[in-house]
Amino acid sequence: MHSSFDSPGAVAAHFTGLPVTGERPLTATLTEVTLDGGRVVVVKRGDGERAARAEAAGLRWLADAGAVRVPRVHGHDARWLVTDRVATGRSGAAAAERFGRDLAALHASGAPAFGAPPPGGPEDAYIGRAAMRNTTGPDWPGWYAAHRVLPYVRRAVDAGTLRPAEADVFEQVCERLPELAGPAEPPARLHGDLWNGNVLWGADGHVRLIDPAAHGGHRETDLAMLRLFGCPHLDRVLDGYRRQTPLADGWTGRVGLHQLFPLLVHAVLFGRGYAEQALTAARAALRR
Repeated sequence: MHSSFDSPGAVAAHFTGLPVTGERPLTATLTEVTLDGGRVVVVKRGDGERAARAEAAGLRWLADAGAVRVPRVHGHDARWLVTDRVATGRSGAAAAERFGRDLAALHASGAPAFGAPPPGGPEDAYIGRAAMRNTTGPDWPGWYAAHRVLPYVRRAVDAGTLRPAEADVFEQVCERLPELAGPAEPPARLHGDLWNGNVLWGADGHVRLIDPAAHGGHRETDLAMLRLFGCPHLDRVLDGYRRQTPLADGWTGRVGLHQLFPLLVHAVLFGRGYAEQALTAARAALRR
């Protein structure tokens, strides 16, 4: 799908069908565009067709669950993605509890398999700027090892961020995953990159989620990522979640196991500090 647009305003006008009255750059890749009538959209310039396609498919798949709120997708092509802007406000305990209930409902809406991409989404997708392969597997421990831990260990070793001897720690965790993973669960519909920066507290009191790396996975992975980088009112989020859908016994002891994936991704993208955090989490898992 070739992109023929050379400006955020032109792409916003094309996908919304409305004239543009103003543009305001937010970052190097994001522009806020005001449309005739006052509606505001965000135009994102992506790194290629797969990235835009994956994000658009992920947002639509999350929206289809009728649980969490996400910005409406107006359209995308090989280079651009156009979504509604989220008017943000302050975080609050009531919104956090509501978000927890909604997140539990999203997870319960399910996925065809562990590693399943959103309908229409590419198998070769992204988490942030890192490649992420949505290849399916029959059970969570084997799939998580093969497609969410070991590929990033190999990349980190190849880059010199992890020493070859340190890779053994992660391989030992992967061998023990069937016993460490807790009770078997069906595939959940995950946001997939649920750190605090992708949780927007709306001015209307409702949380909206952006920038998914959506796929079928284990619901504890989304919760572990929320905890990893901090989230306002996280205790209330978890209270709301558990009122909607109880978590399996021992889930708090598995948080570090589920954080291996985002920590290794960050090690690949940002270096040794995250590799050391991943090693700490892996060693703690082996002591369980």
